[in-house]
Amino acid sequence: MDAFAFVHGSNLYELRPKPGQRHQAAREHGMHALRHFYASVLLDAGENTKALSHYLGHNDPGFTLRVYTHLMPSSDARARKAVDTLYSDTLSTPDGPQTAQED
Repeated sequence: MDAFAFVHGSNLYELRPKPGQRHQAAREHGMHALRHFYASVLLDAGENTKALSHYLGHNDPGFTLRVYTHLMPSSDARARKAVDTLYSDTLSTPDGPQTAQED
């Protein structure tokens, strides 16, 4: 890979043609690839879909979500951590029928 290519995920984006070839006018090259890379970097950093939609000029955040959902990090770990934090922050005092009748 030379200095005019980058890899993101399993995709190789070459920004200059091989010797003797012309630039291709395909969407996966040039500005479209750069836009997709920009979106994937922001999603990986935790940016929300509505903000990304605005940055990319999309009118509908749902469109942005449909296009880039495969790049969004899994929320499983975040959900587990949120529930674990909720329960770890509770007081360790008993909360049962005996507690209610101690008055």
